[in-house]
Amino acid sequence: MTPLQARIAGYLAGRTPRTVEDPALSRAAVALVVVPDPDAVLLIRRAERAGDPWSGQMGLPGGRSGLGDADLLHTAIRETREEVGIALSPHDVTGILDDLAPRSPHLPPLMVRPFVFMLARRPAVTPNAEVADHLWIEWESLIHPDAYRPFSIRLGDAIREFPAYHVSPVPIWGMTERILAPLVDHLSTA
Repeated sequence: MTPLQARIAGYLAGRTPRTVEDPALSRAAVALVVVPDPDAVLLIRRAERAGDPWSGQMGLPGGRSGLGDADLLHTAIRETREEVGIALSPHDVTGILDDLAPRSPHLPPLMVRPFVFMLARRPAVTPNAEVADHLWIEWESLIHPDAYRPFSIRLGDAIREFPAYHVSPVPIWGMTERILAPLVDHLSTA
């Protein structure tokens, strides 16, 4: 485990993730796949598809819970294997971040549970049709002060600003930014 991975593991071990138990929300899970040489996290750019509110955005491998999933951990493992061809194991889980739900009433009612997986080496990535691209984003670039700044986007008739990481061809904003921010903040101050 690298020093940065140890800091992430220490952060996760010292906290209790906030969970959302709301039967009105569908359940989903994502995987933060953390690797060394250099320390990085896997992000995907979602394929552009009509009707997908997250079409073309940067995100984490994951998706909705399926009937065959024993729990949300298995959802994250299954979805990661399906979307990027990485076979994760429950033994790779270092911790869980807070459950999140979209803040916009225009998005599907969904609760997302982020699982952090630490791998000893960078696996090969084989994207499926849901994934337009993948990037290993180095933690050092996320921590850099110039990386975090507002992102403007037209939503309906208005232009809105959101916090975002500008470390990839497409800004990392929305739920993905909200998932990454606590870890990036901890790594920035530790």
